[in-house]
Amino acid sequence: MLQRIQSIYLLFASLVLFGLFIFPLAHGLFIDGKLVNIAVTGVSENVNGVDKPVQSFVALSIITAIVGLIPLAVIFMYKNRKQQIALIYSTILVLIGYSFWMAQTVKKVVGPITLEYKNMGIGLFLTSLSIIMLIFAVKAIQRDEKLVKSADRLR
Repeated sequence: MLQRIQSIYLLFASLVLFGLFIFPLAHGLFIDGKLVNIAVTGVSENVNGVDKPVQSFVALSIITAIVGLIPLAVIFMYKNRKQQIALIYSTILVLIGYSFWMAQTVKKVVGPITLEYKNMGIGLFLTSLSIIMLIFAVKAIQRDEKLVKSADRLR
């Protein structure tokens, strides 16, 4: 059913992933004497308080949108709980790889500069939060599966 707790967890996981388009991965970095912000969409230079795009990450943006849509699609597979679980585990693996790709992209842009805590954006932590939400969703789906099996035994 759609009104189960795992639907809320999956919706939050999807919203968190779409939050990557809003929150920067790194901000306030001085690269080559310019103040830059790094987001999933690309690198932007801060000129007089206005962000001016310098470099765009098209592939990263597209993958972010696709990965953000997967938990939404899983919500509507409520009739097949085993498939839901398998797809969520696959999404977790994809998110781990995606997080590595995202970190390497930031590392490539930053170069030899050490990224400090004050420069890290919320975006670097959103995929971890999404993975936690997906794990909660799997646990809730497994509880439902256990409940259905116990109800079938009683019949």
